[in-house]
Amino acid sequence: MLVGLGLGPGDAELLTLKAVRYLKEADTIFVPGTIARELVLPYRSDIVMLDFPMTDDEDYITQCMEKNAVQIAPAAAVSMAVFALIGDPNFYSTFSRLAQMVTNLRPDIEVITVPGVSSITAFAAHAGISVYGGFTVTDGPEPDTLIMMKVTKPRAIVQSLSEREYNHFALVERMYMDGTDIHHGTISSDFPEKSSYFSILCAQKSTD
Repeated sequence: MLVGLGLGPGDAELLTLKAVRYLKEADTIFVPGTIARELVLPYRSDIVMLDFPMTDDEDYITQCMEKNAVQIAPAAAVSMAVFALIGDPNFYSTFSRLAQMVTNLRPDIEVITVPGVSSITAFAAHAGISVYGGFTVTDGPEPDTLIMMKVTKPRAIVQSLSEREYNHFALVERMYMDGTDIHHGTISSDFPEKSSYFSILCAQKSTD
């Protein structure tokens, strides 16, 4: 098993209890840099440092990732390997790309993620501001992903977003609560007409 584990924005006190548990239970721990290593050190000393260059050279980045995947795959194939990184593994991180390379080598490896406090939410607290209403988070000029909260009429919203060229959707109802449910789909009929107040919808534009 390969676990992508979020360490939060850099404050040691912002690690989640679940992150600490996985760090203690892991058979092997990989980190992509010294900041991540310092956050893991209070819980484990047997840490494997991997090279993830900060560069715009895409060929070199790919070479390093492939090399790291070759190192991670054997450990993840026989036991629990944790890749611990700053922030959240599903938000603007290298983990999804790395995980794909690992599973290309060993399709039998299960991959899961443990969320961390992301820079998106930590920023508001650090800056002393409140975020409300609609907002966009992007690392490019056009948002290819929308995340909408309190989605109580998902079918109608998916239909509306489909007309704006969004073509892949994921709905999570009552996340981490009793009665949680997850829906994936590409058209409005894949989703319920009504959902819980505690629902989040992700809409993505994809060329696949």
